[in-house]
Amino acid sequence: MKLRVLGCSGGIGGNLRTTSFLLDHDVLIDAGTGVGELSLTELAMIDHVFVTHSHLDHITCIPFMLDSAGFMRDRPLTVYASEETLDILKQHIFNWKIWPDFSEIPNARQPYLRYQSMELGETVVLNGRKITSVPANHVVPAVGYHLDSGKASLVFSGDTTTNDALWKVVNKIENLRYLIIETAFSNREKDLAVLSKHLCTSMLAGELLKYKRDAEVFITHLKPGEMELIMQEIEDCVRGLSPKMLLNNQEFEL
Repeated sequence: MKLRVLGCSGGIGGNLRTTSFLLDHDVLIDAGTGVGELSLTELAMIDHVFVTHSHLDHITCIPFMLDSAGFMRDRPLTVYASEETLDILKQHIFNWKIWPDFSEIPNARQPYLRYQSMELGETVVLNGRKITSVPANHVVPAVGYHLDSGKASLVFSGDTTTNDALWKVVNKIENLRYLIIETAFSNREKDLAVLSKHLCTSMLAGELLKYKRDAEVFITHLKPGEMELIMQEIEDCVRGLSPKMLLNNQEFEL
């Protein structure tokens, strides 16, 4: 099982692309602007999209994927998310006002899009790959995901602020190899981090005190213009773990 980082920034500009990960060739974890780097053939091979939450930087390429590659497929693209997140997508994106409802195109019996709700903690198994939703704490209903090949695991926090429930899950994963966790803001923007339910560097340091595993830690969702500052602050205040900044096109073997 291989996970490739298509996008991992909190914004765009230059080579920055928003959150999206390609699992093998057929599964996306979130579908931010990084998905736009894939070829049309690669887009047509994606069968499943697991969405952490409904914010635009995590879903922006789903409508374009369907419009661009839907005709090349012989089955619907399945979007997995919480019931609350799916409701937001139906009401505010695929509503014929912002974008066509691809759950009815080309017709309701053979659509380009289908929805599959997931309960928190539910596991979907795809060809032996286990994908489980884990708790997140954000301004809209949100989750992270635990990816498990059997040999090794990776946890992606999604967008979250302080979150004791996440650590109760993470600390029980014996085969955990990688943890990807967001830190959107530097300490000078702590008030904004609290308001928007993201982490700043001092909050990350507090969260990682709850972390009982020794898996590698990678930082994602850094805001453009603050990446170097955020990583310097993390180096100064996080002890013992040496978190690294997540990079476009980075790959993880599980």
